[in-house]
Amino acid sequence: MLTGKNITVGVTGGIAVYKAVQLVSDLKKYGAGVQVIMTRSAREFVRPLTFQVISGNRVCTDLFESFPEGKVQHIDLAGGTDLLVVVPATANIIGKAACGIADDLLSTVILAMNCPVIFCPAMNVNMYYNRVVQRNIETLRVVGYHFVEPGMGRLACGAEGRGRLADLGVIIEQLAALLNSGLDMQDMTVMVTAGPTVEPFDPVRYLTNRGTGKMGYAVAGAAARRGAEVILVSGPTALKPPPGVKLITVETARQMYDAVMEHFPGVDVVVKTAAVADYRPAQAAVEKIKKHGDRWSVEFIKNPDILAELGNKKKGQFLVGFAAETGELDTHALNKVRKKNLDFLVANDITMPGAGFGTDTNIVKLVYPDGKILPLPEMRKSVLADRLLDEVLSLKNMS
Repeated sequence: MLTGKNITVGVTGGIAVYKAVQLVSDLKKYGAGVQVIMTRSAREFVRPLTFQVISGNRVCTDLFESFPEGKVQHIDLAGGTDLLVVVPATANIIGKAACGIADDLLSTVILAMNCPVIFCPAMNVNMYYNRVVQRNIETLRVVGYHFVEPGMGRLACGAEGRGRLADLGVIIEQLAALLNSGLDMQDMTVMVTAGPTVEPFDPVRYLTNRGTGKMGYAVAGAAARRGAEVILVSGPTALKPPPGVKLITVETARQMYDAVMEHFPGVDVVVKTAAVADYRPAQAAVEKIKKHGDRWSVEFIKNPDILAELGNKKKGQFLVGFAAETGELDTHALNKVRKKNLDFLVANDITMPGAGFGTDTNIVKLVYPDGKILPLPEMRKSVLADRLLDEVLSLKNMS
């Protein structure tokens, strides 16, 4: 997926610089052309010659160094790349970018870029969670910059926590997803449902499930990057909404039903990843139910089946459903895709390692009304999101 792509790697001064060397090597292995820009602090850790040998290109270091006659270095560097990745991204370069500061070659190139820019933070855990750093990250996210969240573990300073540079495989997956997304959905409106629903017993207790929203948020973010207008109807999650989406927050299945039905007539595609409760307590108490006796019986009534209702009402909309199963996956999935009038269904066995709720990866099968079943290998949800949207576009173009 990187063959023929031109990637600029901005290297700043952190101990994770040595991993940037391996990243450049991996990008070359996958067929990308790589141009490296190093800050002065980065050169305190690794010499430019190392990156020059690995990348096969001259390393750029100085805003005012000589450049071919008639060319402006930072403009030429910005115009000749498909993507800029800053790795490691220190608190300093994140702060500069958030404030629009351009006082060296890398910070100037960032401002001149007209292509995706992705930051890969790596720093001490206290620095990463510092309110100023988090504000700067959020500022950049809002205006369209991308981030690969650092990992957890032991840091070079000896502290434990979040701050390690993300695994290189994760970084490369996100680079590939950005580079291959394009704007092929810019004339579409996409509605995504995500997360769990909560069904209250009383003001304190509720019924819910293990859904975290990761898959739905990944789909919403991918659709937005591809140019779609995105409506994200989300149950309670701990996730930040992707940049550029319209977020509608709900709690109960009935609230999600109302939000989805309100917007359904105006959308082109629905991807329904939400884990909606099938039943709710028949009566939710106004006050907290006090403990009494050894047993507590609750009557449940059925919630509206949002996906089935969409299947009955659709008039040209493309409808994708999800099914989490624990057995007889193919049988249940085929029944659901036909019964609910879906264009295709994404089914997974949540008992499989790497495919359950809350994971960053998934292992799914694409199930079609004609009985075709396409198994996909394990992949990160961010990558799977684009794969699903590719399938949506392919099938829509055939219809």
